[in-house]
Amino acid sequence: MKKIIVTVIAALGMSVTAHAQIPNAGFENWTTIGSYEIPNGWGTLNHTTATYSVFTATKATPGSPGASYMKLTSKTTGTFVSKGIAVSGKLDTVTMLPKSGVAYTQRPATFTGKWQHMIFGSSQGSVKVITTRWNTTTSMRDTVAHAEQTLAGMAMSWANFSMNLNYMDSLNYPDSCMIVLEASGANSTNNDYLWVDNLAFTGTVAVSTNTVSTVGVKEVQGTVRNLSLFPNPVNEVLQIKLSVSQAQSIIIEMLDVSGRVLYTKTRVVASGELNENVDVRSYPKGTYLIKINGENVSETKKIVID
Repeated sequence: MKKIIVTVIAALGMSVTAHAQIPNAGFENWTTIGSYEIPNGWGTLNHTTATYSVFTATKATPGSPGASYMKLTSKTTGTFVSKGIAVSGKLDTVTMLPKSGVAYTQRPATFTGKWQHMIFGSSQGSVKVITTRWNTTTSMRDTVAHAEQTLAGMAMSWANFSMNLNYMDSLNYPDSCMIVLEASGANSTNNDYLWVDNLAFTGTVAVSTNTVSTVGVKEVQGTVRNLSLFPNPVNEVLQIKLSVSQAQSIIIEMLDVSGRVLYTKTRVVASGELNENVDVRSYPKGTYLIKINGENVSETKKIVID
């Protein structure tokens, strides 16, 4: 009979609230640069939109709790709308995609905070969290845990939110965390907004040490099969196909050769075939990596954008 023996190492302490490793979690600290401010520890588009005397991340008072909070507002800049977005770490102001996160070494159970939000079009914003660790064998980042919530409806007064983190790696601690706050989705509308305050990680998910029989390994690793990328090379839309033998969360990532995550999407799928299209027309020509993280499995393939 196939067996998988799991030994759980209990985490120290019953429950941990990890405010310390979220930079400026209450948005109390801001730095003035010329005519505008930026929230310490967060990447925003302010220094780009300043050309138009418009700022998509602004300080507002009073906080909930505290003296201040952050307002993210999508704003018209020239002929298009710049998204209200903030990233814990660095934001690429050309691609408007996250570049890097901040140091983080815990395994929290939930991500919590307070928000207000509303859109004026049809493209809802979102809150995303991903913790990762550097894999010295593959020279890339592995996803440890993730959470994502698309905003629904509107919250016209301060409301609490709580998101459970989904763990892809039960054996390791992360070394980095990225939080992405977006007032709009792909099609931003002027004045879409997301206000946030009092961010925190809470709880602890224990690390497990797996002792797996050799016959059991293939059974676990077979939960994701037959990864196909077409066309490759690609210049417009990449078609990703794979087979899933059991219901699970699948994370699809596109990385550059330095390991920087350029695109990420989470799909919760039942058993069967998963099809996902990725529009690559906005990315420069070159070699990229498509990484699939499923339950107890990770697979990476190269693509070329020409």
